[in-house]
Amino acid sequence: MLSPLPELPVTVEGWLSYIESLHPKSIEMGLSRVQAVAARLQLAFPFTVITVGGTNGKGSTCAMLERIYATAGYRVGCYTSPHLVQYQERVRLNGDLIGDEVLCAAFTAVELAREDISLTYFEMGTLAALWAFEQQPLDIVILEVGLGGRLDAVNIVDADCAIVTNVDLDHMEFLGDTRELIGHEKAGIYRKSQVAICGDVQPPVSLLNHAATLGVSLKRLGVDYRIDFSQQQEAQYHDAQGTLAIGSLRLFGDYQWQNAASVLYAVRALQAGLPVTEEDLRQGLTATEVVGRFQYWHRSPDVILDVAHNPHAARALRRNLQQLSADGSRVFAVFSMLSDKDIAGVVDILHDVIDEWDIAPIQHPRAASVEYLQACLAQQVAEQQLKVHADLPAALRSCYKKAAKNDKIIVFGSFFTVAAILEITPDQWISPN
Repeated sequence: MLSPLPELPVTVEGWLSYIESLHPKSIEMGLSRVQAVAARLQLAFPFTVITVGGTNGKGSTCAMLERIYATAGYRVGCYTSPHLVQYQERVRLNGDLIGDEVLCAAFTAVELAREDISLTYFEMGTLAALWAFEQQPLDIVILEVGLGGRLDAVNIVDADCAIVTNVDLDHMEFLGDTRELIGHEKAGIYRKSQVAICGDVQPPVSLLNHAATLGVSLKRLGVDYRIDFSQQQEAQYHDAQGTLAIGSLRLFGDYQWQNAASVLYAVRALQAGLPVTEEDLRQGLTATEVVGRFQYWHRSPDVILDVAHNPHAARALRRNLQQLSADGSRVFAVFSMLSDKDIAGVVDILHDVIDEWDIAPIQHPRAASVEYLQACLAQQVAEQQLKVHADLPAALRSCYKKAAKNDKIIVFGSFFTVAAILEITPDQWISPN
């Protein structure tokens, strides 16, 4: 006799607590378990799919694609991770966060289908998102790879188009400790006879070789497509189909133009099935905004939020900060990271473009301790440049009190660092004069 099913959660909070308890590990590489449950759910993926992988820039790339296709009038689903404030941010339907009832129904469907198969938190979330998308009349779905590519849960879908934004060192305990090892994993999202794009101007040989082994006709930034700038700083996109004039981006940083170039190539490559006008391309691209990607959250003094959490992202952040501090303004950092990230590497890249580091712990099991953060900073930063606080809002309050109107306060180091600031209200950190 079968044992009765346990009573299932009825709220999103209840479900999230439940799925956290399902698997002893937060990450387990492999597709067999996810594929088995997807088969039980009879997922058919009846829409065009674009999969986006890479070390950094995935969220921005997904947001650009989502905005362009929405501007063109298509029904769009988008799955990204992690979230900043609420889980529902991970699943968007036609630009709106997934509703609680739909999300709970999706978790329920996956739970009933999995039976005795153990799934991680991310795997449950991915299958729930895919199930939710299939309940909607969508034209296109954009999926962000969570970790790596080849063995990531998102890779159960044979995408019509796959983009690898760039390859650098991150998640080395799972993907390998060199760009070559990581590049092989990232290339696993490519499929033969489907659109394959690489936005890294110097991709690892392993990525190129794996794409060749798969029989992929890989399209590369700087080889098959590019963006140039005129003396008036007007952007011009070029590929085999011709030239497209583009305005400005709301997203800050040169690397966002690289992401935009890959997006433009993808949309133009899929024109036969999902036609988009040049005006919709321009309008969607230039209107895209993304929370936490060098996002101006407050002005005068400027408070900027950036989820940069690895050396590749730190180098991009450095370039942005050098541009902003050219007027002699000071830069304050509200900083914290997870213990399994390359904290010393990030500090080494940024130590000389930040005038004061204000650190505090992240509220997360993998958070780096204040003592460890101090030890990493002490190798590059003078003692008087380092301040310790009880929590991240307190660190922001301290910086705000000291900052002049033209100074910059950059909040960075982790999605969790940015989330801790997004969750507070202005009266919790803006002190009266």
